[in-house]
Amino acid sequence: MKPRKTWCEKLEIAKPRKIVDIPAHMERTIGPGKLLIPTPLDVDALIRRIPKGRVMTTGELRTELAHNFGADTTCPMCTGMFIRIVAEASEERGRNKAPYWRVIANDGKLNPKLPGGVDAQATALRAEGHVIEAGRMKRN
Repeated sequence: MKPRKTWCEKLEIAKPRKIVDIPAHMERTIGPGKLLIPTPLDVDALIRRIPKGRVMTTGELRTELAHNFGADTTCPMCTGMFIRIVAEASEERGRNKAPYWRVIANDGKLNPKLPGGVDAQATALRAEGHVIEAGRMKRN
């Protein structure tokens, strides 16, 4: 049996980013056009640009990635998985962390799948001056 890849190895996987036609089964929810399949490093690079004191929703992250690479939208499933990979790799590294805690759900909810769950994300966001109420980011 092969040993499991570390989170850092998953982050560094060298598959190329792709832009494809949005599959018919996805058109009902996201519409027609071009779909970006990013790489984990694409997501990592964008998360690293979120300044201290600011947050970005997953929807905003997907929109910016699509814009950066000339697509209409970004795959929601890949984006979610890659946010988790970025977070876990950051913790595994222990230094030079991407500020993954600054990514919140579109409705302001915190992400229970990030390292330490909602409590750790809330603590990190509070340390940067954000107000958290009942597992949600209170946006001004």
